[in-house]
Amino acid sequence: MSAATDAALGGKQSSSWLTKWTPEDEGFWKETGSKVAWRTLTLTTITLVLSFATWFVVSALVVRLPGIGFKFSEMELFWLAAMPGLAGGTLRIIHTFLIPIFGTRSVVSVATLIKVIPCVGLAYAMTTPTTPYWVFLVLAFLAGMGGGDFSSYMPSTSLFFPKKLQGAALGIQAGVGNFGVSLTQFVTPWVISFAAFGGIAGAPQVFTKGGKTSDIWLQNAVVWYVPLLVVLAILCWIWLRSVPVRASFREQLDIFKDKHTWFCTVTYVMTFGSFSGFSAAFPLMIKSLYGGFPNAPDPLKYAFYGPLIGSASRVLFGFVADKVGGGILTQISGFGLIVIAAILVGTGAVAPTSLDSFGLFVGLMLALFFFTGMGNASTFRQYPVIFSHNPRQGAQVLGWTGAVAAYGPLLFSTAIGAAISSSSASGVKSAGAFFVGAIVFYMISVGLNWFYYVRKGCERPS
Repeated sequence: MSAATDAALGGKQSSSWLTKWTPEDEGFWKETGSKVAWRTLTLTTITLVLSFATWFVVSALVVRLPGIGFKFSEMELFWLAAMPGLAGGTLRIIHTFLIPIFGTRSVVSVATLIKVIPCVGLAYAMTTPTTPYWVFLVLAFLAGMGGGDFSSYMPSTSLFFPKKLQGAALGIQAGVGNFGVSLTQFVTPWVISFAAFGGIAGAPQVFTKGGKTSDIWLQNAVVWYVPLLVVLAILCWIWLRSVPVRASFREQLDIFKDKHTWFCTVTYVMTFGSFSGFSAAFPLMIKSLYGGFPNAPDPLKYAFYGPLIGSASRVLFGFVADKVGGGILTQISGFGLIVIAAILVGTGAVAPTSLDSFGLFVGLMLALFFFTGMGNASTFRQYPVIFSHNPRQGAQVLGWTGAVAAYGPLLFSTAIGAAISSSSASGVKSAGAFFVGAIVFYMISVGLNWFYYVRKGCERPS
């Protein structure tokens, strides 16, 4: 480690807070800042992958719970998928204010380690047939702790990088972090199919589907995260440091006096709220809308593609946003969501009468995920520009908007579940009512973005 880096780190490795951090100074950035920032981004991004994975693991588990003997209704399953969203959104509000108080090192290390609790709890609950529904609700809520991390990780990253690289850095972190959703939905079907940990994780459950039975180890879906979380928490404590940007909780409340905080919140609910909401609800949508037909598809064989595409799109368009600006990409993202949602309703893909429309349904849902990823990248390039007069406020707005949008799994899962449940009496299950409401909201979001951030002569071009 160079002498300059030693100085930036307070002269010794044990220091938690950096004594100097001026990333806009090209000399400092080249000699010291770049190394520290990219190392921090690498480690926090890896931990964020596990944050998203544990946040969405419940959405991958709920489609299997009835098959191993838990007698939960369709709406109860949607509520289980929604609970991590309730926790994620609420905890993100708290995380929004943590970095200027406790610093990157402490926040990330503790947040990583604490996720061991819901993983161990869910493993025990699934191997205990008498576990009541309320226990699953509590554990599903605790799994949402991973959802809270985003609103401290992203503001932290925005402080480590100069403005010219913030779009790329935030796009990488958020996009790769979002891959955790696909990771948990992709790995779960595989890791529960054999005794991956021998007898350590417990005995298998008998899974019944279509009159056929097989052994599965559903607890493996959460147990495999435990050693990874412990190791990463230790590495974070050893290697991470904190940018010397300090502010009390009261001082940080100034972001709520600016109307643009609220407009940014609306557009991020449109983008990340949709990504997280559809990620949580997609498996159950497949099961509820198409699971009643002969030779019904396995939801987990398709569900992970959506978050995968949305995450990849976020990484890609982070670089694009640095070149063309965030505002115009947010506008394109919103128009894309409106068009795709309208096609879903117009074609009847969300009110199927047979499996014939399943391919169309999956294709259109994947298109929705693509545009949410584009918007997730563009908004996080856009917001620091909108608040360029105060970088600390810009960082916090990233955290606050992420907090509100993290309620997506709660709002989308319960609203989609309600739409499907209320339509069941007609004989054809439909999520059409939900998508009509979504279209109206997307139109409002696009209008705000155009008026304040895109049109000629707008208040804060971005």
